[in-house]
Amino acid sequence: MPIELSMKDLHASVEGKEILKGLSLTVREGEIHALMGPNGSGKSTLAFVLMGHPKYKVTQGDITLNGESILAMLPNVRAQKGLFLAFQYPFEVPGVTVFNFLRTAYNALRGSGQPKDIAAETVSVWEFRDFLAEKLKLLKMDEEFASRYLNTGFSGGEKKRCEILQMAVLQPRLAVLDETDSGLDIDSVKTVAEGINTLSGPEMGVLLITHYQRILRYIRPQFVHVMIDGVVVRSGGEELALLLEEKGYESLKPDNGGGAGPPN
Repeated sequence: MPIELSMKDLHASVEGKEILKGLSLTVREGEIHALMGPNGSGKSTLAFVLMGHPKYKVTQGDITLNGESILAMLPNVRAQKGLFLAFQYPFEVPGVTVFNFLRTAYNALRGSGQPKDIAAETVSVWEFRDFLAEKLKLLKMDEEFASRYLNTGFSGGEKKRCEILQMAVLQPRLAVLDETDSGLDIDSVKTVAEGINTLSGPEMGVLLITHYQRILRYIRPQFVHVMIDGVVVRSGGEELALLLEEKGYESLKPDNGGGAGPPN
């Protein structure tokens, strides 16, 4: 059954300050949605709220997967349900190789959280080595990448490619990509976009959060949404991203006559 992630009248705050102010949005498996907005509009807050970061509090509204609320679910349970978050600023983990990190995450998602179940589903080091080699080849990445410490000493582009590799390994049904193009030069943007295009398809939906239109030159979303001050103020197709590039976000602010289009 295709999975559907729905946010309805979502309000959320951090440290007592309201950031999301009634956001509504639906993303389905097999779709690519671009969520655009100026700095401070709440895009990254939404990403953390979707994955259940404890610092962010939902004060009103709901988030559902196929009609089931996930608000009470821990982040690992949400991941087991098929959600994935690629960070805007990936963490460095000295001493832990990319291989060991990915194998641990992969095995954790295959079990139900009970030790006996995880043990029964655990893949061996050799099995996972072959599996990871296939994913590295798919993404045109060198196999030596897996032996490096997670994000330690990585360039900005390498960190973002590592996030895409995680997505390839964990095989989510809905991936939230938080400003994957942030801080990258044009060649790295192209490389990351190529990886996203390779992995996206009928079995995975994508919510691509971005500030700039440039990555959308290489990734073709079916839906584009503009987020300003904690709400989606306009939804449309690719033409909306082109309008933003021409006129900027200021033109879509409600007080400038931008109006609110219906969220998808």
